[in-house]
Amino acid sequence: MTSGPPTLLKIFRAGEWEALQRDGAFAGSPDDVRDGFIHLSTEAQLAGTLEKHFAGEDGLVIAEVLVPPGDPALRFEPARDGQPFPHLYRPLARSECRRRPGG
Repeated sequence: MTSGPPTLLKIFRAGEWEALQRDGAFAGSPDDVRDGFIHLSTEAQLAGTLEKHFAGEDGLVIAEVLVPPGDPALRFEPARDGQPFPHLYRPLARSECRRRPGG
């Protein structure tokens, strides 16, 4: 039995999520723009990402990111600890983001 690709997640601040809904695309948070890609997480990385980068923040929206299989703009690259994190080198379309219930 083989498993499919990992679920990709994006943590949006409330204003970023609202802008995505209004504008139809998300070019990235200030950190994303600085780094040149949109930071994503896998399910296994979500708790650590929330703790490290969003501790104490309210109004966060967690969305599943539905990037088409084989999209060359999606790359898994090592972070500071060497763990491969998903990075997206293009804007996210509203149609590629599905808000998680309760997230």
